[in-house]
Formats: sequence, structure tokens, C-alpha cells
Amino acid sequence: MTALLVIAKQPLPGRVKTRLTPPFTPDEAAALAEAALADTLAAVAAVPATRHVLVLDGAPGPWLPPGFTVVPQTTGGLDARLAAAFGACAGPAFLVGMDTPQLTPALLCRALEWEDHDAWFGPAADGGFWGLGLAAPDPGLLLGVPMSRPDTGAAQYVRLRAAGLRTGVLPVLRDVDTAEDARQVAAEAPGTRFAARHAALAPRPEPTGAVA
Repeated sequence: MTALLVIAKQPLPGRVKTRLTPPFTPDEAAALAEAALADTLAAVAAVPATRHVLVLDGAPGPWLPPGFTVVPQTTGGLDARLAAAFGACAGPAFLVGMDTPQLTPALLCRALEWEDHDAWFGPAADGGFWGLGLAAPDPGLLLGVPMSRPDTGAAQYVRLRAAGLRTGVLPVLRDVDTAEDARQVAAEAPGTRFAARHAALAPRPEPTGAVA
């Protein structure tokens, strides 16, 4: 069995999804982040695993479902924080972020098969990655990988392949970073909390036509 990890920030205004502002206010951006996190946690919780772990920067809130162990993120850059999350695992582990509310249990289940794979890689549309799985977690596979860049995913994938790992590639997903990302993800996953929250918050288009 595999440990499933979610790395996330507490969805507080001004601390999460700042690139959504504008058009959304900081409170609205935080509300969208909370909905995305809740959807992600629900998908992860629905998949049988050795452990369900939330690696959290901040404090848990009512959006956290039962069954998760909460551990604090370490300090340092994102590569160091990801490396530490994997380093705390004694066996196979798969980690996702809080930015892909369209994630489904069925997709996660694909990344829990280790017979023919040593690693799983989930590329993101922005050039990063939304998910990473390691049959034998090694923090050194992440340390030093440049993060939050258009070539982050490529650099991480090269690192896996250079280590000789049989790496399975999962479907590309879009992270929610910008207002356009939010619009597209909400449209792709209409049954999610995120889509409902987006529909309630998204600016309505101005009416067209002549004024009488």
C-alpha cells in the first residue's frame, strides 16, 4: 500500500492564490483555495492507502476530513519541503498539491501500481507537476530541482530518469493559479466544490445590446 500525501497552505486571505487577485478579492481567492483543497482531500481520502497525510503550512480547519494525519511543513524552499515530506515516508508514497480540484480517485489509483514502475510523474499544464510518486522515497531526487518555473516539471522528470527509475507518466492537469485557470478547471469539473464556489464568485459578464 502507498502513503498518500497532500502538501498545502492553510487557505487564508493574502497567503494563498494571490495571483487570482484581481479579479477576485483576497477573501474570494482564499475561498477558492479552500474549495480546491477540500476537493483534493476528498479525492485522496476516497483512495485506500497506508496513510493519508496532510503536509500543512498553517493550521487545519473544518475543510479537513477525518482520517488524515497532519504534519507541519519544514522550512526552506519548495524542493526542500517536498523532499522532507517524502523523507518521512518508510514505503511507497504519492504526493499531490492543493491546486488541482479536478483530481479524481480513479486517476490517483493509477499511480498506486508499483510492479512495473519505480516512480509516477503527473505533469501540469504550466510546466510544473501536480503529482509525484516514489516507490522508494529518496529526498535527493527533489533537492535542488528548480521550483515554480516553466521548466520545473521537465527538470524533475529528468532527475527521475537519470536515477534509472522506471517512471510512469500520468495525464496533464491544469493547476489553478490564475483567473483563467480557475475558469477552465471549474468548467472541466462542474460537480466539484471548486466549481460551485467559482460560479458563486466569478464576475458576471456585462449585458450587451443598446440601452433604451
